[in-house]
Amino acid sequence: MKIARIGLHNYEEPVISGKGGSGTIFFSGCNLKCKFCQNYEISHDGKGIEIDADTLVDVAFYLEDLGAENINLVTPSLYIKNIAAALRTIKVKGLKIPIVYNTSAYESVESLKWLDGLVDVYLPDFKYSDDILAYNLSRAKNYSSVAFNAIKEMKRQQPKDVIKNDMLVKGVLTRHLVLPEESLNTRGVFKKIAEIDKNMLVSVMAQYFPTDAVKGTKYDRRLTENEYDEAIDAFFECGLSNGFSQDLDSGIKDYVPNFNLDEVKAILKTCSKRSGN
Repeated sequence: MKIARIGLHNYEEPVISGKGGSGTIFFSGCNLKCKFCQNYEISHDGKGIEIDADTLVDVAFYLEDLGAENINLVTPSLYIKNIAAALRTIKVKGLKIPIVYNTSAYESVESLKWLDGLVDVYLPDFKYSDDILAYNLSRAKNYSSVAFNAIKEMKRQQPKDVIKNDMLVKGVLTRHLVLPEESLNTRGVFKKIAEIDKNMLVSVMAQYFPTDAVKGTKYDRRLTENEYDEAIDAFFECGLSNGFSQDLDSGIKDYVPNFNLDEVKAILKTCSKRSGN
């Protein structure tokens, strides 16, 4: 496995970040190639440091001791079998905080079954209902049906949302990033989410900002207030009612994590000394 960041993150949804921050582990590489990806240097370029399953176990307990509200595995899909092995050890060793699986939802049902009983909170994106758009922007074939079935499996594994002390400790929270000039795609996503569960927790995200890869296209701008308001209207019109919204000023680069590999190396050295490995 390759990772590019370890640390507390305070800019997730309130039920994920809480007061202490979410204990994020950012994995390198991604099975989508989104042109607008905010974490391009790790998702496309593969910036990161190789670790094994035992090291991932050590990092989880390091973050718990740091005060993390949960362990947030970000873009973990490429390493699902290795992660499952680490999670089994983490559970046996008695981690006291929830495991969050933070994914693009471009996953097979078969692979997700490796995680059954190991993940407490699923945090999937549902990016597209329009498969042509999915291929043009993310090089993903059949995205809508793959994501639909994946999130359905996540909901099977964690059917009931459990919130304790304002934190989501069990359940599924599905995210959707609203894109400029793609209101029909957004409405289609909300319709599909409602088919799975009208009571699904949904985060309607306004944090899109243009990357260099979309310069000169219609996506080369931030969302307008009208576009985001239209997305919120579609959310309710599709029968959904539980979730989170964002301020439009969240669409800036300031919220993108700093992927400093020297910091990662220092933390890994600390984890090694603590575990005796």
